Amino acid sequence: MAHRLGRDLAARGLVIVIGMACGFDAIGHQGAMDADGRPIGLLGAGMDACYPKENKKVYEKVLERGAIISEFPLCTPSAPEDFLMRNRIVAGMPLGVVVVEGAQYSGWLITARLALEFGREVFGVPGNATQPVSFPPNQLIKQGAKLATCAEDVIEELPTPICAALLQAEQRNLLAAAALNGSEKKFYELLSAEEPVHIDEIAERSGLNSSEVLATLLDLEMKGIIRQLPGKQFSKVLL
Repeated sequence: MAHRLGRDLAARGLVIVIGMACGFDAIGHQGAMDADGRPIGLLGAGMDACYPKENKKVYEKVLERGAIISEFPLCTPSAPEDFLMRNRIVAGMPLGVVVVEGAQYSGWLITARLALEFGREVFGVPGNATQPVSFPPNQLIKQGAKLATCAEDVIEELPTPICAALLQAEQRNLLAAAALNGSEKKFYELLSAEEPVHIDEIAERSGLNSSEVLATLLDLEMKGIIRQLPGKQFSKVLL
């Protein structure tokens, strides 16, 4: 869910703001980058400290594609209390905060509370009630947070001007599709902006061989209405 929401929201042009921890943070960043998005990573230490070290590759990719932000001076080591300070920025920068999972007394509940104080939208991804990691989002939903299972659940709660801009982007895509020829339109309709499709699946569904499929996809990519992702996967571009 962290990857899907990061990818699907970024595919619509939204910026994904997360910490730089292992797990959900790294996965959410990867989802945003898979959609060619621009993520923002927030550190609970100095800018020169990639913590944890396992996230070095994600750190470098986020720095290349988006931004890394920290309010702490260089050479500041990571400390538990600093991550709580960082969370107020995680809560304040974005238009809304989505809680996927966490421990019962995790920092995500603090982040959600801060987001409410800042007037931001709060969302919870519902989880299995028998699993402790589902306590934070389920508790937030019980308290009135918006239940979120897909990007649309988040988008429809955003400010009206932003929803209108996203709707205009989808309308532009419809106009672009109408201008395509028969074969191009057929291929375009096999793709989506949310879920990348592998070239083999496109070939199977279209009934053409891989070389013919690749040639048509290249034409669509040159027109700027689809993008190729790693592993010969393709998705629509929101114009």
